[in-house]
Amino acid sequence: MRVAAAAGFQAVEVAFPYENDPGELARLSKSLGLQMVLINTPPGNPEKAEMGLGALPGRQADFRSGLELAVKYSKELGCKRIHIMAGRVPADTVRAAVHNEMEHTFIENLKYAADFLSKEGITGLVEPINNRISDPRYFLNSPHQAADILQKVGHPNLKLQMDVFHWQIMDGNLTQNIKTYFPFIDHIQIAQVPSRNEPDSPGEVNYFYIFSLLEELGYKGFIGCEYAPNGDTVGGLGWLRSYWKNHKGNDA
Repeated sequence: MRVAAAAGFQAVEVAFPYENDPGELARLSKSLGLQMVLINTPPGNPEKAEMGLGALPGRQADFRSGLELAVKYSKELGCKRIHIMAGRVPADTVRAAVHNEMEHTFIENLKYAADFLSKEGITGLVEPINNRISDPRYFLNSPHQAADILQKVGHPNLKLQMDVFHWQIMDGNLTQNIKTYFPFIDHIQIAQVPSRNEPDSPGEVNYFYIFSLLEELGYKGFIGCEYAPNGDTVGGLGWLRSYWKNHKGNDA
């Protein structure tokens, strides 16, 4: 957080803040002038590498207690978005065989979460993670699947977290998909494809075009830089300074 503030960022994501005291984190973010914009729900049992509990049958009680912990942190941190992690298909099962049960569980948990979060003024997000490169067993893996589940839940307090890296790998067709699902999108993350490095590194996605498209559509939310730097993290931020200078008319 200190490094992010020193680099000029005004907002941060902290995926898993749970090893730190929430009051201490809140005091630090306030002292740095940083807005906390996103945390994840707890990832579940680390020994089982569950990557979330939202879609795991039989774990509803653990999901609810994890959601309560996430809300506790969010309220302390002034964070208005929680990514509700779906979790992985169990290793000893076939995806197709358990899909319906996991979807039913996810919808049930999301309905509970939407009601709970709305009372706290917090938005719940779901994020599809590609199962071709990043996580072969993650249950929620495409924008189409995510939007379909959100429509089945039918609650305005649940939105879509779009990681362009995952969307490009799973479906491509970024322009049309962004336009189609724009009403659901409430948070965005970026990385180049397939390297997952800086947005201006060699790869498949023209991010200056994507940024312009989002502006045309009226996107007002945050864009998180979720990538692995080629070298020095701060040094690699030249793409951002270049964008502001060339597309915004200043060098902020």
